[in-house]
Amino acid sequence: MNRSRLKRISIFALLALCAAIGGFYLYPQRQSALPPGIAAGNGRLEATEVDVATKIAGRLAELAPREGDWVEAGAVVGRLDADDLRAQLRAAEAQAVQAQKAAEGARADVRKLRSDVSLAEKTLKRSEELIGKGFVSRNKLDTDQSGMERAVAGMAQAQSRVAEADAAVAAALAKVDSLKATLNDTLLKAPIAGRVLYRLAEPGEVLAAGGKVLTLVDLSDMYMTVYLPTEKAGQVAIQSEARIVLDALPGQAIPAKVGFVAAKAQFTPREVETRTEREKLMFRLKVQADPAWLAAHRDLAKGGMPGVAYVKLDANAVWPANLQIEEK
Repeated sequence: MNRSRLKRISIFALLALCAAIGGFYLYPQRQSALPPGIAAGNGRLEATEVDVATKIAGRLAELAPREGDWVEAGAVVGRLDADDLRAQLRAAEAQAVQAQKAAEGARADVRKLRSDVSLAEKTLKRSEELIGKGFVSRNKLDTDQSGMERAVAGMAQAQSRVAEADAAVAAALAKVDSLKATLNDTLLKAPIAGRVLYRLAEPGEVLAAGGKVLTLVDLSDMYMTVYLPTEKAGQVAIQSEARIVLDALPGQAIPAKVGFVAAKAQFTPREVETRTEREKLMFRLKVQADPAWLAAHRDLAKGGMPGVAYVKLDANAVWPANLQIEEK
C-alpha cells in the first residue's frame, strides 16, 4: 500500500471520528437550546400504506393506475374477468323466475282447493239436514263426510307446497344476490384516497383470493416515531401540541399532535450512537402530522424523510420562532 493511499484512509478516518464526536455533542446541545417545556427526538416520517387486494380468485383483466398515480377513495382501479360469473347470474335469475312461477301455481291450487273445501262443507251440511228428515241415506252422509276430509287434506298439502315454493323462491333470489355481490367483488376499488406506491400485478395474471394488485400510501395519515427518555416521556400527554421539521424542509414547521405514548418502556433504538443514550430506557411516541396541513401540501412531505419532532411537555410552553406556524 503506497503512502498516498494511507494518507487518504487516515483523512477519511479522521473525518469520521470528527463526525462521531460532533454527533455526541450535538444532541445535548440541541436539547439544551430548546425553551423549557419542549423536547425533541429524531425520526423518519412514515405514512400509512394500504393494499388493494382481490376478495375472490380470478384472472386480472384490467389495472389502470401506474406507480405514482393518484386515486380517489372508492374509485375502480381494476377488474377481474367475470364472464363465467355473468353466465351463472343469468342462470340463477332464470331459476328465480321459474321458482316464482311455481309459487304462483301453488297459490292458485290453494285457491281452487279452498273452494272445493267450501263446496264439500256445504254438501255435508245439507246431507246432515236431510238425513234427519229421511231424505238421504246414511251411506250418502258418509260419502259427503269423506269428501269433506279429502278436500281439507288436499288444501293442507297445497298450502305446504306453497311454503316449499316460497322457500325455493327465497333460495333462488339469495343465490342471485350472492352472485351479484361476487360479481361486484370483481371490481377492484381503492379503499382510501392515496398515491400508488407499488403496482404488484399485471393484466393477465391469475390471482388467488387476497392477491395484492396495488399498494397505496395515505398522504393524509403521516407520522413520525420518536423516542424520549423516561423523565421527558412522563410529561407528554396524548394530543399534546407538537411540530415536525424535516431535513428536506428546514424552514417549514409542520403542525402536529402526539397521537400515541407507549405504556411500556423499552431500550432506545440502535440508531442512537452514544453508549449513554443506549443505556437509558426510552418511551416510543407517535407524532401525527396535521391532516389539514398534509392535504394543503400534498406531496411536499414524503414518507421516509428524516427529521426532528418537537413535543410540548408543558401546555403553556411557547414555541420558538423557527417552530411557529404562519397564520393564513
